Amino acid sequence: MVTEMKNQNIGFWVIQVPGWLLLFYLVYAQAIPAFNYDLGVTMGTQESAEKITEVGVAFWYGFAFGDLVIYLPLLTLGLMGYARRRNWGQLLLAAALGVTAYWPVVCLAAVVAARGTAGWSIESELLYWVVLPLISLWAVCGLLHITRHSQQMQHK
Repeated sequence: MVTEMKNQNIGFWVIQVPGWLLLFYLVYAQAIPAFNYDLGVTMGTQESAEKITEVGVAFWYGFAFGDLVIYLPLLTLGLMGYARRRNWGQLLLAAALGVTAYWPVVCLAAVVAARGTAGWSIESELLYWVVLPLISLWAVCGLLHITRHSQQMQHK
């Protein structure tokens, strides 16, 4: 029982701390460019059309806008509700973590698929290859924790 509570507590913090850090970063990196993409380029959080073409800009803008209207509210409410131990928070956080596991895979696949095409010239993909898989891994681990915790709560 004590080990179970300890693991649950560790899992809670492994979800909460990176979750809030990711949220704050995405507000900066995605929400601002959803309003003004060129400002995102100036801030260094988005790629310019000169590096990724207008189609690449449209793709990244689509993600920024989707994050602004769907993902960021979902993640925010999920983290808040889960921190308050609310069932709705657990549900919203699980939904947000599902999206979190998915979008880095899509972005990485797009970077790989665009490699070598005319107009695509990202200087280094290293950051994509380091950060995006870590985000997906964190999300999958968070989903596993929430699922296990949810099942334990139902059996009590």
